[in-house]
Amino acid sequence: MTPFGAKLRELREQRGLTLLEMAKAAGVSSAYLSALEHGKRGRPSWHLIQSIIAHLNIIWDEAEDLIRLSKISHPKITIDTSGLSPQATELANRLSQSIAKMDEALVQELLAMVKSARA
Repeated sequence: MTPFGAKLRELREQRGLTLLEMAKAAGVSSAYLSALEHGKRGRPSWHLIQSIIAHLNIIWDEAEDLIRLSKISHPKITIDTSGLSPQATELANRLSQSIAKMDEALVQELLAMVKSARA
């Protein structure tokens, strides 16, 4: 599941909407919406995000949060390390090879480290 998918499911369930109801309102199939929620599809289009925001009556910070989550929720990301150090390339490759084997605690620890490096 992606961060966007988890948030979308949370918002949909908070409002008591079924997958089918939400999909119909957003103009997509329930299979596509389910795949988005489960992280089996790429980033949603800007138009779809706006449809979801409008249908769920989301405003301001919550809408910005959903948009931000959509930008960091591509399940098959490519990391371009050209022009970076050999260590950066190694890090990207080792991460891609080992992330599926990491336990959730380690994933959270690494994520916290990356977030703090950006600050």
